[in-house]
Formats: sequence, C-alpha cells, structure tokens
Amino acid sequence: MSTGEQLQPELKLFMILLGSKAPGRHVEQHDFFFGIAASLKDLVPEINAFWPEAVGKIHIDGWREVTAVDGYQVKIAPADSATEVGPKLFFINLGGYLPNRFEEQHYVVLTVKDDRAAAFKEAKETTFFKHNHFDGANSHIDDKYGIDVDDLYQIEDILSPGQKEKYGIELSPAVNLPEDKLHLGYFKLSLL
Repeated sequence: MSTGEQLQPELKLFMILLGSKAPGRHVEQHDFFFGIAASLKDLVPEINAFWPEAVGKIHIDGWREVTAVDGYQVKIAPADSATEVGPKLFFINLGGYLPNRFEEQHYVVLTVKDDRAAAFKEAKETTFFKHNHFDGANSHIDDKYGIDVDDLYQIEDILSPGQKEKYGIELSPAVNLPEDKLHLGYFKLSLL
C-alpha cells in the first residue's frame, strides 16, 4: 500500500428494526430497514430518508449485522461484480393471531433460497405460521402485493435505489459460522 492509499472500511449489511411515534399516530409504529454501510451511524441519513414523515422521531429497537444465514456467509460486493445466479437472501414478515390477544403477532425470517417460491414454502412451514391462528383469524405473510410469488422480499430489491446501483449481496456456503448477534433495546439515532 502506498502512502496515499487508505484502507476502505468493510461494508456490511444491516437489518434494523425502526420505531417511531410519527405525527398523527396513537401508538409506536415499526418497520424494518436494510442498508449497507461500514457502520450503523453511516446509515442515519438513509434511515431518515426511508421514513420521512418520522424524521426526528425515529429510534432503533434492534439491529443486526447480517453475516450468516442458513449456512451461507453474507458479504457485500460491488454491483457490477455480484452474480445474478444462485441462491438469494430473502426477508419474510409473518403475521398471525392468538385467541383473546387484541393484536397481530409477528415473526421475521431471513432465509437463503433459490427463488421466492422456495422461500414462501419455508415460511409456511415455520412453527409460528402453523400455530398463530385460529378459526376466523388465519396466519398470513404480511405485505402481500400481487400474486403469491411476491409475498416476500429479496433483500437486494428493498435496498435504497442508491445502494442497489452500487452494491450486491454475495452468498458463499460456509460451515461453523457464528450466529449474528442481535442488539436489542432503545437506541437513539442521535447517539450513534
């Protein structure tokens, strides 16, 4: 490395549970945000752009650096070098109901599958999907839009437009990967 060169920080995929009591809401709302950056702090401008009506009132309720899913190592690559073939990383938000609970229960799944149909099939086989329903209140995959194959998201599809242009997700089979650490609690964006 020459004296003028600097090491570029390693880019990571972050999965973030955002919370906000945005103007006009009676209770705290939540959404998931996926972003690529060297650090969580680097994503603050994109988080604010993602949820514009909640700017100044957004906090993080949980986050994870996504490095390992279903026996695959997750790495970030330049968009022009990312491969289009092979398994993809999917995000699924399951919703269901329990008797006498006046709320919808949720269960989030990250999975690596060859296509949407395989990811959808796996989601319907989870314990959550099978047991969080009763007559008249069936479990479902949230954020349904269009036909069945679109009932979940490929992570690369829900990155911001700027990140989609720059980055791709590279998945490599690997063994003995440590589980991703979940960071849970109330984190103010201003303190990152």
